[in-house]
Amino acid sequence: MSYVDGYILPLPAENVEAYRAMAQCAGQIWIEHGALSYKECLGDDLSSEWSSDSFPKAVNASANEKVIFAFIEFESREHRDEVNTKVYEDPRLEECGDMDEPPFDFKRMAYGGFQVLVNLKK
Repeated sequence: MSYVDGYILPLPAENVEAYRAMAQCAGQIWIEHGALSYKECLGDDLSSEWSSDSFPKAVNASANEKVIFAFIEFESREHRDEVNTKVYEDPRLEECGDMDEPPFDFKRMAYGGFQVLVNLKK
């Protein structure tokens, strides 16, 4: 089974396009270095009758913030480590955006690495 790095973060609504450009740039670098897939998703329907918690609540999103749910797929954890090392050493990553003033608050981002438990595709 593959391995996934996943994260959620709050994003000020006015920064969606800046974030999209940053993610598009960074995602291309991840793919070039071997990631199997790279997805950045903008929250659209985040209310749930099945859960007492929600994505906006998990990242303490305010009324003027959107929620990003993203994941990068790799062959394995070892492959993830190899790809991420190459990505973080790639000088082009600095061209993807100003990390001194990013379009979102890193402190409110939730991140983790996950072993894929079920992987169904059509």
